[in-house]
Amino acid sequence: MATTGSTAVTGTDADWVHVSRRSLSQDAADRLAELAARATGAPTGLVQLLEGRRMLMSGGYHLPAAWADLGAIPAASTLAGVILDSGCPLVVHDVLDDARVPPDAPVRQADARAYLGYPVRSRTGAVVGVCAVVDYTPRDWTAAEQSVVGHAAEVCGTFVAEREALENADRHRRFLDAVLDNLHDGVVACDAAGRRVLINAPMLRFTGRTPEPFASGGHPLDFGLRHADGRPMAPDDTPLSRAFAGEELHGLEVLADSPMQRPRVLLVDGQPIADASGERLGAVIALQDVTELKRTERFRDCELAVASALAEAASATEAGPRVLEAVVRTLGWAHAELWLVDGPGGVLRAAAHWSAPGSVAAMHVPDQLAYGQGISGKAWLTGEPVWIRDLADGEALLPADTIETSQLHAALAIPVRSGDDTLGVLAFFAEVVEDPEDALVALLAGIAAHVGQFLERRRAEDLELQLARSKDEYLALIGHEMRTPLTSISAYTSLLREATPAQLTADGPALLEVIDRNTTLLRGIIDDLLDLAALDTGHATVQLTPCDLAEVVREAADAARASLTGDSITLRVDAPESLVLPGDRMRLRRVLDNLIGNGIKYSPDGGEVTVTLAADGDYVAELVVADRGIGIPPDERDRLFSRFYRSSRTRDRAIPGSGLGLAISRAIIERHHGTIALLNPDSGTAFQIRLPMNSTE
Repeated sequence: MATTGSTAVTGTDADWVHVSRRSLSQDAADRLAELAARATGAPTGLVQLLEGRRMLMSGGYHLPAAWADLGAIPAASTLAGVILDSGCPLVVHDVLDDARVPPDAPVRQADARAYLGYPVRSRTGAVVGVCAVVDYTPRDWTAAEQSVVGHAAEVCGTFVAEREALENADRHRRFLDAVLDNLHDGVVACDAAGRRVLINAPMLRFTGRTPEPFASGGHPLDFGLRHADGRPMAPDDTPLSRAFAGEELHGLEVLADSPMQRPRVLLVDGQPIADASGERLGAVIALQDVTELKRTERFRDCELAVASALAEAASATEAGPRVLEAVVRTLGWAHAELWLVDGPGGVLRAAAHWSAPGSVAAMHVPDQLAYGQGISGKAWLTGEPVWIRDLADGEALLPADTIETSQLHAALAIPVRSGDDTLGVLAFFAEVVEDPEDALVALLAGIAAHVGQFLERRRAEDLELQLARSKDEYLALIGHEMRTPLTSISAYTSLLREATPAQLTADGPALLEVIDRNTTLLRGIIDDLLDLAALDTGHATVQLTPCDLAEVVREAADAARASLTGDSITLRVDAPESLVLPGDRMRLRRVLDNLIGNGIKYSPDGGEVTVTLAADGDYVAELVVADRGIGIPPDERDRLFSRFYRSSRTRDRAIPGSGLGLAISRAIIERHHGTIALLNPDSGTAFQIRLPMNSTE
């Protein structure tokens, strides 16, 4: 009959049971064979075990030379096979006279004459082998000799049973280990003394460490787990300690540290192990890795937080810190930055940054980055996400002292795009080493796209608001700036029509001069409107050729000085001998005429207008036109470049103008891929123009 770990032999040998050749060591088999031979006075002793349907010589004492290479032979051709068939001892006084001896039995080859053998039985009673003695002369075996061999067979069976039990236990252990190691869950168990008796491979992967053995008087195994909020666990708080103390755990969330990696999120189930009487045998816990599930939840939370931040913000300046905070808090990064492209300057300018409280020891954020500088500049250069697994091991994308003091490692930079244009870069930094992850890159690229859409939407809304304001201001212009010269032209034309010849001779030239002056004013307003419309729609021609801006500045200044009377206004120019850049000389001259003319117009007698031109690095030219005049009210500065807009101070002083000069100037500068901005001087007004010194087309 077959038992666990054994396989029954089929056919006529149904009671034969196969055992492994490892079921009895050769040393033990040799000793048993020697014991049986010496006790019976036989010259030879042997132990054979059944392997399949063949007999294997497992041990022997003074075996004949004919059996040296015997190996495994069919059981049916041996005397051992007779014992296996009958299950009873076999006593042969003379091999030559006993019909039970098979013709090809090995005892005949060895010239043996007498044989005494007993069956070796397993713990279930099945015959698994034979213990025998052999003599080379006919012999009558005494009852005492038969008893000795029988006892030797029993001892051999005991050894076989013990070895089988060990082999079965080892097979069961290996089977259990294979099952546990192929689970997705980590499993740990300890015995009644708290010693680890089981730990599977997933558990070691989760924690990245092997726990210390249980120490007497201490606590069960500690795997360096932490509470879900990141707090370290006291020894009594560890899941295995709680299960060991008799507590049942269900769905307990914990964190498992992994060196230089983000902690893994685990759900723990655990319980004590007791026998039928309730006596404690140990404890077991199972840990399920839910890191990816939690990460998916954080991704969703991050998208919602970013959408909320963008929906509530009124400008990029306000939205930047909110977006960065949303990403850092929900995804567990240490630091984040938003950079916006300054096209004419050829640099990235810092727009916002945010650090998790207590996570970054020291992180200096510069005001600007050059094209290709740092991880953010590299993302701008390539137009693709840049992931650095560990800043300490990669190329120097941050200063070495910053990396060391801030303890930053992984970094990711994502371009912020709108169509084919790169508007800026989002950069994120972590305090752990982290391999590139497609899902995370895709999430942050989506967030960058949202930021790009936000920037474009805010720009469109600003333009729409400016357009709405322009409608009202346009009506005001029609009602005042255009009606005034038309009224004057109409009135003076009527006077000319009604004048007598004498009056025409006396007053005609003066009347015609007034008509001409107002006609010129009206034509200028119409020309400005047409030019501005052409610039806005791209129909105006702007020829970017090498242009010496320093020379244009001096020409505009000389022309302005020629229009001054006496020493009413001082005009100072600080410019290099030459500064060449791609530009339309005529249109840049118009911008300078507008700005210098405004400075003179809005300055009181004795005032000063300064024009400063200089190169800011190798990429950008910076021009500043400043005066100490009436200035712009702070609450009106955001409307200054709107078409038809004139400040309240200008209107109060009845200073003439159409409100189109600055709008045209901005349109011209933008067609040169530059920027024009109002600075905030202590008094008066200052305009800053930045133009690229290298062609961007």
